[in-house]
Amino acid sequence: MDEFKNKFLAAFGNPDATRAAEQKITSLTQTGTYAALIIDNALRKEQASHPQQGSKPGKTSSTPNRGASTGQQATKTGPLSSNPNYVLEEERNRRRAEGLCVKCGKPGHKFAKCRTGWKATPKEDKGKAKETAKTGKDSKYQSGKERHLIFPTPRTAKALRLPLIDLPTPQTITMLNGSSPQAGKIWKKANLTFSFDGKQMTKTFLICNTGSHAAILGLKWLDAHNPEIDWNSRTLTFPHAPPEHVAIAKEEEADNNPLEGVPSKYHQYAKVFGEEEFNKLPPHWHYDIAIELTEEGPLNSPLYSMTDAKSATLKDWLRDKLKAGKIRPSKLSISSPVMFVPKKDGTRCLVVNYRHLNNCTKKNVYPLPRPDNLMAQLRGAKVFTKLDLCWGYNNVQVKEGDKWKTAFRTKYGLYKSLVMTFGLTNAPAAFQHFMNKLFKDLLDVCVIIYLDDILIYSKDDVSHTQHVHEVLRHVMENQLFCKASKCTFHVTSVEYLGILVLDKGFSLDKLKIQAVQEWPMPTKVNKVQSFLGFANFLQRFVANFSHTARPLHNLVKKDTAWNWGTKEQEAFQGLKDAITDAPVLCHADPTKPYFLETDASGAALGSILSQRQEDGRLHPLGFLSELFKGAEQNYNTHNKELLAIICSFEYWRIFLEGTLHPITVFTDHWNLEYWKESRTFNRCHAQWHLLLAGYNFQIVYCPGKQSGKPDALLRRSDHANIPPADQTMLPDPIFANVALVTPKKELQRQIKASLDQDESLEEILQFLQNESKAPPSIKRAFKDYKMEAGLLFYQGRIVVPDVGTLRTDLLWIFHNSPLAGHPGRQRTLELVSRNYYWPGIRADMYWHVDSCGTCQRIQKPKYASIPPQPLELPSRPWQHVLYNMIVDLPKDGSNNSILVIVDSFTKYVILVECSKKLKATELADLFLRHVWKRYGMPEKTVSD
Repeated sequence: MDEFKNKFLAAFGNPDATRAAEQKITSLTQTGTYAALIIDNALRKEQASHPQQGSKPGKTSSTPNRGASTGQQATKTGPLSSNPNYVLEEERNRRRAEGLCVKCGKPGHKFAKCRTGWKATPKEDKGKAKETAKTGKDSKYQSGKERHLIFPTPRTAKALRLPLIDLPTPQTITMLNGSSPQAGKIWKKANLTFSFDGKQMTKTFLICNTGSHAAILGLKWLDAHNPEIDWNSRTLTFPHAPPEHVAIAKEEEADNNPLEGVPSKYHQYAKVFGEEEFNKLPPHWHYDIAIELTEEGPLNSPLYSMTDAKSATLKDWLRDKLKAGKIRPSKLSISSPVMFVPKKDGTRCLVVNYRHLNNCTKKNVYPLPRPDNLMAQLRGAKVFTKLDLCWGYNNVQVKEGDKWKTAFRTKYGLYKSLVMTFGLTNAPAAFQHFMNKLFKDLLDVCVIIYLDDILIYSKDDVSHTQHVHEVLRHVMENQLFCKASKCTFHVTSVEYLGILVLDKGFSLDKLKIQAVQEWPMPTKVNKVQSFLGFANFLQRFVANFSHTARPLHNLVKKDTAWNWGTKEQEAFQGLKDAITDAPVLCHADPTKPYFLETDASGAALGSILSQRQEDGRLHPLGFLSELFKGAEQNYNTHNKELLAIICSFEYWRIFLEGTLHPITVFTDHWNLEYWKESRTFNRCHAQWHLLLAGYNFQIVYCPGKQSGKPDALLRRSDHANIPPADQTMLPDPIFANVALVTPKKELQRQIKASLDQDESLEEILQFLQNESKAPPSIKRAFKDYKMEAGLLFYQGRIVVPDVGTLRTDLLWIFHNSPLAGHPGRQRTLELVSRNYYWPGIRADMYWHVDSCGTCQRIQKPKYASIPPQPLELPSRPWQHVLYNMIVDLPKDGSNNSILVIVDSFTKYVILVECSKKLKATELADLFLRHVWKRYGMPEKTVSD
């Protein structure tokens, strides 16, 4: 230290060297080190020997040196010896020679490891030169202990949003080298409450631009608290009954700006992004969550064990919530355990496991919005801002009288929550209701809200600024708070609900794509369920999702043995590839026409909704894929293709209902092109026809080879239409030995060869050969006829010429053949009309069915031919016996039924206990034992 003092005196002896060392000296003094003490003493000595002009010479103190622990009286006096921490050079040399500590004079350690703190400056010492920076001597401002503790910069005060107070008289400040800062005088002060290790203190600070650091710790503060400095860890410690612990953080950590990332035009809502108001109990709302119990039951659960890290986090959480008044200690006999769940940013979120409480709670059925409906509101939006509420659930109080039900247990005691917490079954519904009411005038105008995630959208930046102001005003007025680090302002793309929202459409979040790419191969059923649950969230981006995932769905069915084979591996990898290559989905534009393309395979249906964009091509708005369930699996091809259209309209109803332009529906099933114009419908088709009556659409036939599925997104090589495997449900003896009738190839060949022989078709065939030269009237008359592959079609159905027995043979195939099974009039007409047509087909079909000998022979009569006859009256007891069973009675051992036997002559009743599953031989045995053995063989028995 002597060497340092000599260098310092040499530097200040030369004015140029003084300016050169100014920055280094200021940096040293800003940390409040022992070097600063030596600098201060040396500066005082230098000023005493070279007093400034017009200033009074400093008085020397005759105070004895209290820094020498040997008890010897100091031999010298002056500015240095007046400091109790100063040790004379002779004393320092003596201590070194004897192996004592130079600082405290005690043996056993060196100066570097001395744990004795610096001694406080005597109160009678009125000198102002001990401050790192000192105020002018002509100042009239006297503030006692509040003065010269810490000097924060204006930037720090603004970042902390400190209310500034004007000084009665401006203060001047002098740096160590005697110069004044460029900012000039001090005009402001501020009161700041800060804490060290959970303990608070409030001090008054002078606001001064003292350098690049956030603040300067003055020597007066260091003298008052007597800390020890560890330069390696950059910490101040208080080893002797310390009141506080302070961490000297780096500049960027000390200057923690809660408004960082928030545009300056929104700084008027600084209260929204601060934690001061959030750490208070929110007011009571009309929407306070109520916990209504439906039944009594156990509400206690065992305590969960925690790691040391989680225990420390729990202790901090309890301290903060108790301080904010959001929880209170509880003495109730019921409670639920707590646990931590990880968050995306790596922090932990405390959740109370209210499982038993939730089982006994009446459910709130307030609906949560569908994510796809929320995304539909973003069409046309170009600019986005996302706000993330800080602990949103904690902004709603628990209703008075229900707070005792929120009791939870920890290793540190029992508590009850005064605010809504994570884990309550009705928390999502209650909070969504709360948010919808607060922002009801902005919903679907410029804001969409899903629980605590707020997304503001606009078509341009000017209107977006107004919308953000309006939303932040609502947030501040209702005492809600946001975390600035999780908010994004005025961007053209934003992640919302796991989907990347762009100005042109939607795409998958890169993190979700990466998660799918890195997903390991499942080894258990629950691992497959986890993968399907994650992938189902993304299925709107994947064409033919259900068909591709079918092997995995079959694997997780109940009572299915685990067997991971080639099909399952291909399905697993196919889903990963499809999600990785998922396209960008465009926003729906109601001013443009919609195009809907549907398809159906043997196991699933799929469709894609598209619109034509500026490049003239069709771009997808979304995909739909569903497996056929129940009876749908048995539908024929015609009904499956039609069901795909029905499901698509129902799924995208919010887009397709009430459109300005007709919706074009592409299908590769020709018969559906004229389905709307059909005059007869079966019961199922009639119901579907009513469902589609509210839509403006037209069905257009598009062969599979011509259907590119907008941008080739629907037809993938790994999405082939694989029909389900044939299954024999009945044993072979059940089937009759009949020849299978396959009429298509042979019959269609005969129809093609007979077209020229039907004179009634001659004019139509000539028109189709020279269609361009035909007059308009002929074109209108024959517009529904087409020629393809040598066959004549009318509205998509093959025209059967009136030649030979072609029509009769066709009717026989669809009515008389063993596979047809002699259906009735309407059923036969529906079967024939699906693919074939000729004039008068209805009359021919009715005549054929009515004249069918088999149908006439087996047809049930409309009226009974013989009326019911009364039972014959017996002439003696037990001549006629009636018997029946009363079943499904309360069990008595293995018996749950009663056999009732009645004598028709005497009405005598015999009751025999038995089982409902009584076999014929067992029934005969009961009859013999209870009737035949006693009364002989009856002539007649009657039973239903």
